[in-house]
Amino acid sequence: MSTAQLQNDFSSAQPSSSSRPAADQHQHASSAAVAAPLSRYESQKKRDWNTFGQYLKNQTPPVSLSQCNFNHVLEFLRYLDQFGKTKVHMNGCIFFGQPDPPAPCTCPLRQAWGSLDALIGRLRAAYEEHGGSPESNPFGSGAIRVYLREVKECQAKARGIPYTKKKKKRSSQIKGISNHDTASKSLKQLAS
Repeated sequence: MSTAQLQNDFSSAQPSSSSRPAADQHQHASSAAVAAPLSRYESQKKRDWNTFGQYLKNQTPPVSLSQCNFNHVLEFLRYLDQFGKTKVHMNGCIFFGQPDPPAPCTCPLRQAWGSLDALIGRLRAAYEEHGGSPESNPFGSGAIRVYLREVKECQAKARGIPYTKKKKKRSSQIKGISNHDTASKSLKQLAS
């Protein structure tokens, strides 16, 4: 049976909203909100949290979330490198610093900096959602920020691809505001 069929069956089994008391309508609305599918971000966050929890359980001896610290997070990030898909050239590689190497090489595949950065952001949020305090959040540790910055710089040099922040368009925003003000004044003059 498809999801649409299940949903239709569920809808037809429910009395119409006009015949239900207000309390039942509220309960129905809140249960529908709970049943809503997770967003892509929420699904990724849940998957990442479960993966990290499984990683801690597989340690010898197993580590509980309450015992977890930034060292466990750093070990987890290094562990994930084996599943990476981003070629990061070593210092001695002839393609070191070239964005588009002309031939394959034996340099390792790693997790891309952007993927690690996004992962840490999701895990930091999940930690706090699961009752952890922001002050003790191992994903928000200064050591994690330093590690991510080092990975970013290393990959930028090795791949010849600089990571730059996008600059804000302040002058056009200011012009947009002044153009809006001018347009408002023109409309007021036309109306009078």
